[in-house]
This record gives sequence, structure tokens and C-alpha cells, in this order.
Amino acid sequence: MTDLPLVGWALDFAFATVGLALVLSAWRLLRGPEATDRVLAIDTMYINVVALVILLGISFGTELFFEAALLIALLGFVSTVALSRYLSRGDVIE
Repeated sequence: MTDLPLVGWALDFAFATVGLALVLSAWRLLRGPEATDRVLAIDTMYINVVALVILLGISFGTELFFEAALLIALLGFVSTVALSRYLSRGDVIE
């Protein structure tokens, strides 16, 4: 963590807001009336997890978390495309 108190407060605020967004996305995932709502909630949760991992990397001051965030983003994108194709066509591979 950095020595500046303003950066620490900003990181705490960012953790709280991204955590709240993650909880709200999880609520939409469980409550969503249609499958497309659930796919969008999963996609939003991936984005929120990437943001949390990046915030952890800033907080701990290491670059390893940024590589993990990149991997999570890639897996999230591929899974969202696969789920969308499955819901729209009924199969993933033509």
C-alpha cells in the first residue's frame, strides 16, 4: 500500500463500490427472469472481478495481479460469446 492517505481512501472507496456492483450483479444472476439477463449478469460479474483484481494489484503494488486480470477478462469474453451463441442458435460450434 502507498504512504499517501488519499490514495488509501480512494482504494477503499473503489473496493466498496466495485464490491457493491458485484453483489448487485449476483442478485440479477439469481433473480433474472430470462436467460439473457443471466448471461449479461455473468458478463458484468466478470468485469467487476477484473476491476477487483486490478485494485488488488494497485493495493499490493505488484504486477502479477494485472496478468491475472487479463486472463480473467479473456476467459470472460470467450464464455460470454459461447453462452450467447448457445442461447441464440442452440449450439456453440457450427
